[in-house]
Amino acid sequence: MTKRVALICGVGGQDGSYLARLLLSKNYIVFGTSRNPSVAMTNLVKLGIEQDVKYLSLDAEDCTNVLALVNQTMPDEIYYLAGETSVAASFKEPSKALQSIAVGVLNILEACRQSTKSIRLFSAGSSECFGNTNGVAANELTPFAPLSPYAIGKTAAFWLVNQYRQSYDVFACTGILFNHESPLRPDHFVTQKIIRAVQEIAAGRQRELKLGRLDIARDWGWAPEYVEAMWLMLQQAVPQDYVISTGKTITLEDFVAAAFAHAGLDWRQYVVSDSTYMRPVDIAVSCADSSKIQAALGWRPMISGIKVVENMFLSIH
Repeated sequence: MTKRVALICGVGGQDGSYLARLLLSKNYIVFGTSRNPSVAMTNLVKLGIEQDVKYLSLDAEDCTNVLALVNQTMPDEIYYLAGETSVAASFKEPSKALQSIAVGVLNILEACRQSTKSIRLFSAGSSECFGNTNGVAANELTPFAPLSPYAIGKTAAFWLVNQYRQSYDVFACTGILFNHESPLRPDHFVTQKIIRAVQEIAAGRQRELKLGRLDIARDWGWAPEYVEAMWLMLQQAVPQDYVISTGKTITLEDFVAAAFAHAGLDWRQYVVSDSTYMRPVDIAVSCADSSKIQAALGWRPMISGIKVVENMFLSIH
């Protein structure tokens, strides 16, 4: 039986690395691209799969380069997980964020449309597209109201996927991903920053942890479970968009308290509020309703909230 071929754009990131491991376990041939090969290798080495992924160079903003790569690899499935991943960074370089997200997705869609092979595309969307829903759980019918350049880029990508699906019958779908974490998260993400700081404070190498708002609330899930949802979406007869979340929300203060408690420490003795880490505009409470994907695809996350904190400490891959 011929092996299926997958192309993961952004294989070196948290999601790309876990997805590569999942697809390899399912006997796929996996091609992977990354903006930073050295970082990509680091994560894949941690998972023990660095020798099993076929690395390629890709400039997703160059349509000619994208088309050539797709024609070279002839994948059955493409997962676009590339582009800017930081909301905070998108405020500093908005043009870069929009280009890497929206133009990247557009070029991949166009390559799928022109390909002689029927290719299935998963595009990584974001809960940031919903903006502030005032604590109301967002689902697939909730209107978008993006509050950052990152979210605007993800919103544009979502509608491009819909347009190509309707106009050209391309099998393409967006997974609207709520926050999800793991030990592979880069240190500039607040969750990993907290875990690292607690470890350093407990070891006596750091005195305090500076954070912005602690009252923000997020739906935090476990990244290895979320990539399973991505794969499931591309195995269906009809492409559809789905919210991917746990349905459970906790505050950043809850996350911080759990992290310090894991080390036997009282977070209030070490955490300092610093306006430097506050965004120009931020979502106060992020809540999600993932009942559609649970009912339609049978995907049910088992790890959320405080359990995510515990797993990050244990460095469970």
